[in-house]
Amino acid sequence: MPRAPLAPREFARLPKPAWLKVKAPGGGEFWRIKGLLHELRLHTVCEEARCPNLAECWGGGTATFMLLGDTCTRGCRFCHVQTGNPKGLLDLAEPEKIPRAIVQLGLDYVVLTSVNRDDLPDGGADHFARTVEALKRERPELLVETLIPDLEGAALARLVASRPDVVAHNLETVERLQRHVRDPRAGFARSLGVLRGVKELDPTRYTKSSIMLGLGETEDEVRAAMAALRDHGVDMLTLGQYLQPTARHLPVCEFVSPDRFAALAREGEAMGFLYVAAGPLVRSSYRAGEFFLRHLLRGAATAQEP
Repeated sequence: MPRAPLAPREFARLPKPAWLKVKAPGGGEFWRIKGLLHELRLHTVCEEARCPNLAECWGGGTATFMLLGDTCTRGCRFCHVQTGNPKGLLDLAEPEKIPRAIVQLGLDYVVLTSVNRDDLPDGGADHFARTVEALKRERPELLVETLIPDLEGAALARLVASRPDVVAHNLETVERLQRHVRDPRAGFARSLGVLRGVKELDPTRYTKSSIMLGLGETEDEVRAAMAALRDHGVDMLTLGQYLQPTARHLPVCEFVSPDRFAALAREGEAMGFLYVAAGPLVRSSYRAGEFFLRHLLRGAATAQEP
């Protein structure tokens, strides 16, 4: 960002800035949703990744369900989700359980994401797609966003054919820091290829990506990553502050100010993104339904203008 990032040891002596302090989740709606998810044995990335916006999003009619279990086959150095070998285990009833939960929760926008499942031949793409199809059968008006791993080829085609309203895949960080931050099997070019592949398969699908800041990137590198996403047809972008989940994960190099996030959002919109959600507490699915619906309503209003 504008100044050199803080070294990890220097950062360790600094308290979190006031803008990163949030209230612990609670209240009747929070406990109702939590109880239902436990009853149905469903996982949400909201809980698994310790998202600071959990209560805000749940209360706003958006939730992010994590398919394919809670064990990831990769070991990204920023992520709190547990890693290991799921050994091909899969809850075959999950695509039908998610719609039941949606009806009871009263949600109008659902985000489906997953751990990486390199142990499955298709990376879990068919399971993802069957869940989307089941949701659309149960609630045709429901808006569904899929935040997918780096699916390719026939696996990506199967997912896109299920016609989610938004297909998201996260770039996570700038090109220089990919190997430092992500599992070696992931990569900048590969992730861009996933996003380009969605548009090639179906140009009408909205695409979305996310970048974390505070990992040692420079401002020019952030701009370059944003430009690369636009060059690959990405429609929507979120920018948020990386927060170290435990002592064994990557340290934060810099706390990026709300003003800087606001400036980057303006730059992103000038680049042509349909919307940019940017802020210290923004995550890839942050208030996804609100932002997406706002875009659709804005587009509809523009179309009706004389």
